Amino acid sequence: MKHGTLLWALVFALLVAGVINVGCALAAEAGTAGGQKVIDFGLLALGAGLAIGFAGLGAGLGLGTATAAIAGAGAERPEIITRLFIYVVFIEAVAIYGLIVAIFVMVMLPGAF
Repeated sequence: MKHGTLLWALVFALLVAGVINVGCALAAEAGTAGGQKVIDFGLLALGAGLAIGFAGLGAGLGLGTATAAIAGAGAERPEIITRLFIYVVFIEAVAIYGLIVAIFVMVMLPGAF
């Protein structure tokens, strides 16, 4: 990984950690009884976002690798391209599973739908 990419990844991770920290501090100030509910709902929303985010990230990396390999294989043997696209379908299924998990988690939030 290039140093510039690693630097931006670390900056982004610190930014996300700061936002989560501020959100937890604001929820703690809301009171003990109501604050716990706010934290619980916030963690549910965070879990839904992480589910679709990591699933999309994994699917994107997999699609990039698979389509590059399919293009290379198709240049050598064009008759196998249609059979290789089944792998793309399986990789996209990972992102769809992440979306379904995120929807299930969001349904648990009150007033989400």
